[in-house]
Amino acid sequence: MKDISTTEQLDNPTVVSGLMEITTDAPDAEPVLLSVRDVSHYYGNRIGCRNISLDLWPGEVLGIVGESGSGKSTLLNLLAGRFPPAAGTIHYRDGEGILHDVNKLPEAVRRRLLRTEWGFVYQNPRDGLRMRVSAGGNIGERLMACGSRHYGNIRGTALDWLSKVEIAGDRVDDHPTAYSGGMQQRLQIARNLVSSPRLIFMDEPTGGLDVSVQAKLLDLLRQLVRQFNLSVVLVTHDLVVARLLAHRLIVMRRGEVVEAGLSDQVLDDPHHAYTQLLVSSILQG
Repeated sequence: MKDISTTEQLDNPTVVSGLMEITTDAPDAEPVLLSVRDVSHYYGNRIGCRNISLDLWPGEVLGIVGESGSGKSTLLNLLAGRFPPAAGTIHYRDGEGILHDVNKLPEAVRRRLLRTEWGFVYQNPRDGLRMRVSAGGNIGERLMACGSRHYGNIRGTALDWLSKVEIAGDRVDDHPTAYSGGMQQRLQIARNLVSSPRLIFMDEPTGGLDVSVQAKLLDLLRQLVRQFNLSVVLVTHDLVVARLLAHRLIVMRRGEVVEAGLSDQVLDDPHHAYTQLLVSSILQG
């Protein structure tokens, strides 16, 4: 491992595989799902993220890693259309093959995407659930937003999804306040996936959970990603989570991408001094 002795070493970006605009050579694959070019965002004079470019393909999990304040959550919120970038473009290809400029979408269209083709899993499940509505109601609300009206069908689907995320069916009428933290997170995942989305944004989905609960949740997420061919943008500070879930990684520092590539390549043979520092801290821990 290289000696990390100067700021210059930490500030020079490295790309393990491909260009700084993080792409995958996939000529036989489906068209790119999410395409981001030169995106930047600022908080006053402070950099949130700067000059980020990436592509996300159907069925791919892209991990965004870095320490607190590196810009990874800012980038995630930009990709999800939660606020517009100061510069750059974000394009999304919907289920009909139509390419949308996310930042030029009418609010009604963006909201429709968020309840149908997109999902957002929060670190704190209380931010993604209605805590005074039953578990079945939380799942059913998203179905109703997609046009479902038959109570029996909605309840049956809710029970099916509770089973998928390993929550007993006799808890369907319980409020999330009666659930443990791990169960709340699994319920939030079910609420997001019931509409068969194509793209899920995840912000530290295992954060704050006990190690044993994290392991079960990671196994569940891996299974669901494979089963439903989900595309996921995953923000995490945990490199173990990143290795287990992500096909590719981008490493952020001070709002910029300093390294990118296949997960195993980035974590087993980090080229950039900052990535080496992150990996070293995990090994020493």
